[in-house]
Amino acid sequence: MRDAVNWEHALVTGNGRQGALCWGGREAIRLTVSHERLFLPVGPRLDAPDTAAILPRLRGLLAAGRYAAAAEAVCAHAAAAEPAYAETVWIDPLVGAATLTVRPERPGAGSWSVELGSGLVEYRWAGGHLRVFASRASDAILVALSAPGGFRGTLDLSLIESTPPIPVTGRVATGPTLNVDFGAAPGYRVRCRVLSGDVDGCEVRSDAVLAIRTLLPGDADPAVPDEDFEALLAAHRDLHGELMGRVRLDLGAGRAARAAPTARLLAAPVGPALVERLFDAGRYAIISSTGDLPPTLQGVWSGTWTPPWSSGYTLDGNLPAAVAALLPTGTPELLLPVFDLLESVRDDLRHNARRLYGARGLLTPLHLSTHGRQNHFGPVWCQTFWTAGAAWMSRLYVDYWRYTGDRDFLRERALPFLRESAEFYLDFAQIRDGVATFSPSYSPENAPAATGSQACVDATMDVAVVRDLLTNLLRIADELNLADPDAPRWRGLLGALPGYRVADGLLAEWCHPDLDDQPAHRHASHLWPLWYEPDPLITGDPRLRAAAMATVRSRLAWWLGAEADEMAYGLAQLGLAAAALGMAEEAYATVERMAGRYWRPSLVPTHNRDAIFNVDIAGGLPAVVAAMLLRSAHGRLDLLPALPARWPAGRVTGLAARGAVRVAELRWAPGRAQAVLTARHDVRLTVGAPPGMLIDGAPSCPVALTAGRPHRVLAVSP
Repeated sequence: MRDAVNWEHALVTGNGRQGALCWGGREAIRLTVSHERLFLPVGPRLDAPDTAAILPRLRGLLAAGRYAAAAEAVCAHAAAAEPAYAETVWIDPLVGAATLTVRPERPGAGSWSVELGSGLVEYRWAGGHLRVFASRASDAILVALSAPGGFRGTLDLSLIESTPPIPVTGRVATGPTLNVDFGAAPGYRVRCRVLSGDVDGCEVRSDAVLAIRTLLPGDADPAVPDEDFEALLAAHRDLHGELMGRVRLDLGAGRAARAAPTARLLAAPVGPALVERLFDAGRYAIISSTGDLPPTLQGVWSGTWTPPWSSGYTLDGNLPAAVAALLPTGTPELLLPVFDLLESVRDDLRHNARRLYGARGLLTPLHLSTHGRQNHFGPVWCQTFWTAGAAWMSRLYVDYWRYTGDRDFLRERALPFLRESAEFYLDFAQIRDGVATFSPSYSPENAPAATGSQACVDATMDVAVVRDLLTNLLRIADELNLADPDAPRWRGLLGALPGYRVADGLLAEWCHPDLDDQPAHRHASHLWPLWYEPDPLITGDPRLRAAAMATVRSRLAWWLGAEADEMAYGLAQLGLAAAALGMAEEAYATVERMAGRYWRPSLVPTHNRDAIFNVDIAGGLPAVVAAMLLRSAHGRLDLLPALPARWPAGRVTGLAARGAVRVAELRWAPGRAQAVLTARHDVRLTVGAPPGMLIDGAPSCPVALTAGRPHRVLAVSP
């Protein structure tokens, strides 16, 4: 890749805590460094709006069909009590720390490259060579400068460009160290140490190795334990490469196609080589941006003071998309930071539930970063009405247990979070004549046709996530042999949930019969029941299954239209649903669209087509590919459930499945597929053959796996 014109086109390296955007070229090579906890303190931590005081009025407006009035009433009530709510209140944004600019004495046009297996980014030109990586072993950005006869040039460490929304000042001290203040608030330091070479202030007079570390107040700054760049890289490669190497995908691309430059692959029709590369690149971005915290909208990287949507954690789709591939690609430990984040703001989630709805339990905001208060909403984006977050996050807790078999986690972390999440819905849902109602409600970020407002009642997502939560709670109680005192109430609410609705042959986005669908939309939240373990109420009912399939095709038709070039992770939502339903070509169409429109030659995806640096589909694309090759749900493992015609032969190693099962190898060719399965503990499951094939003469067969012992499965065409 040639010169990267700005930080949005940068190549990336990261160790989860520290990151570097690598860009520029020719006259100046730039490394913009960042830290996972560097959120700019732009706003106060407000009490969530006290909408519990007007809840009967809100429900009355919604029952009368005055949806926009209900959303406006929240804003008016909130602003009357807290003047700050007269404007939209944003979360604290993730920002870049500083930019190290390297100006070689002998500049020239060069090219950038990244090695995904090691995280090493390089810039080569006739007069020199720069190498950089974010070390997992040393928790620092390591930079090597070299040139024939010795590197010569200058260094400049300075604040990132653009204007910060609050007073920010910085000065370079000896070292050099950039000391930054946020007005009266504590800031941070960026320290650049010289490990080897002749460097005097900003002058570089020989080949050199540098270590850069962003330090927040209280952070330790230990010395990097070695000055030899190759040794430092080897120590990092062992850690990073092991994570990357847990899964290998071969779609039969061929050696020549795999060697082609990314820009050439992106310019051509999507083929197996590009899908293979982006599968790896997506995993690389998420692995590189997962540290003590999960990836934000921009991972661990930022080159601005004002990133889009403040680049925090957006729970109604972006964060779940970013982490969607972590479990099926065998990196479950990288999901733990999601739970750490949620549990660190648990008191705020309780505060939200009390203030907004007078309820017990947990209520997540849609956006969060430095706190979990529900502060961000408005009359159009009526996000105080979105109550599905805690139940959705509960599914991630459940799946961590299902993929790892970790019963201690189930008992000590999952069950408490699920129980407290359920407390909210037990208090919030209204049951009348035996049927539960969710009012207010919200189906991100869509509006029922002809209502003029996103405010609604009985969004299908709300019903689906609560059904999943309560079902899992009852199963976990059985698994742990617990007689939970809330179990009768869980069963009562579960039995009162409204059924899924079909309207005009489609799975309705709102269970309420008065709300009509708006299918031309980037979200597909009503397909949530198909993104994880497909809901048997849909897959087992021919009418609902057909409606869900028609919904996938309807939304996909909109996405394939010329006007749909925004929010790429909506394609991941469709792809997961299509794969769950065995819709191979539709699932492939989502992968093809994600691959062909939303990635740059830097191997970093974008939110819109060629716009807005963003990592959502870095998780979403690998998740859809994995779902097409393997489906695990309800004690069953299906091989190649949605294999498209474009991938007639291939091999994947290391995919993971529920039941703590690992597919050590899955290999296929026309008329034949074979898998090697292992398990962490003894488990019985049903293995399904690929469509059109049989295992031992049947479409599926029972398999008993013994912990640690490989088991081979062969499927062939009849």
